[in-house]
Amino acid sequence: MTSAPATSAFDSLRHDAVRDHETLRRAYELPSDAAVRKQMTELTEQTRQLIACSSLVLVASVDAEGNCDVSPRGGPAGFVAVLDARTVAIPDATGNKRLDSLQNIVTTGRAGLLFVIPGRTTTLRVNGRACVSTRPDLLSQLTAVGKPPASALVVGIEEVYPHCPKALLRSGAWKPEQWLPADAQPTSAEVTLAQLRMPELTIADIEQAEADSLRYRYE
Repeated sequence: MTSAPATSAFDSLRHDAVRDHETLRRAYELPSDAAVRKQMTELTEQTRQLIACSSLVLVASVDAEGNCDVSPRGGPAGFVAVLDARTVAIPDATGNKRLDSLQNIVTTGRAGLLFVIPGRTTTLRVNGRACVSTRPDLLSQLTAVGKPPASALVVGIEEVYPHCPKALLRSGAWKPEQWLPADAQPTSAEVTLAQLRMPELTIADIEQAEADSLRYRYE
């Protein structure tokens, strides 16, 4: 006899979840005029500067079945190239080689970006059409990650939206005095070891693999 699949809190909460936009809107006040008007379809000089200051961008994508993914991309400030007022290019630095984001983008041709600047509370949302390019003339321009990348994520901008600082202020993200102590969370190696579920591996094995990955990150 097979056991019934375990249920989660989501399974119970989804039964009376909000089903339509009208019900959702009734739970909130209308957005301010400024919150609506500041959405644009191309970069201004100021939003170009935000991208030039950003060393971290979160890439959102979705596959053909609607499965979502958000993955981080990092590099020195300005590693994302602004090709023109409606196009940005993100070099794909060596990572885990799963290609989750890139495969989604090849499938759907869409992506969302959130640019983050360490120490600053403004974030910039960029959404639009997307493609993966391996054109040598483009890749040769994108060497901020150490060398020309294997590919670049190119986004054709349809929406530019600077977020207000409330989320980062509430989180205390840039305030060390509000950070949890290091031992309050599991280490990266501990998390990875639990995820792998391979009893033959040890914490030391994972820590060495992580150190090697960082040492050879441009190879």
